[in-house]
Amino acid sequence: MLSQQRNAAPSASGGPRAANAIPEQQILDAAYELLLAVGMRRMNIADIARRAGVSRATLYRRWPNVRAVVGALTTRELAALAAAAFSADGPHARGALVEAVVRVVRGVRAHPLTRKIVEVDPDFLLPYLLERRGTSTAAQLDLLEAALRSGDGSIRSGDPAALARAMWLAAGSFALTGPVLADERVSLDELDGQLRELLDRYLTP
Repeated sequence: MLSQQRNAAPSASGGPRAANAIPEQQILDAAYELLLAVGMRRMNIADIARRAGVSRATLYRRWPNVRAVVGALTTRELAALAAAAFSADGPHARGALVEAVVRVVRGVRAHPLTRKIVEVDPDFLLPYLLERRGTSTAAQLDLLEAALRSGDGSIRSGDPAALARAMWLAAGSFALTGPVLADERVSLDELDGQLRELLDRYLTP
């Protein structure tokens, strides 16, 4: 499940606390609230520190800039979302895996953090789509490969690494571009149904 720890507060004295007294999640919760309120471009380290009740130096010891804080926050939220999606069972390994991927796609698309970034700061995503693999992507690929290897005969043979990457590419396009293609003729739910069928047929022996 997604983090429920959203209300960061300063120390009882009202001032910043020492770095080792501040849970990382408290800082990320403060960044989450700020990002939803103003967007990443209007955030700065001082704003995050103030909301979390820490000094700027404390933040700089952990992250070099706002983008790095948002990267850590995104990793946390997507990891929680994926863990919840992949924890559910299905009638067989293929069905469970397909449903997990569809749940992740829907969750990513609906998550307030993702929606805010896509709407206000889409350039934040470009390096992870065009230049390098982010921590979240690597973790998602690991989940896919593990599920593919756990097979019960319902998943076709093939290199799990290659299969996982192909599935990630398909799912990523449905998550980020799906809303652009949805309209009065084809809804997002119908597109998700197509993704489900696409993945199921791809993995069927």
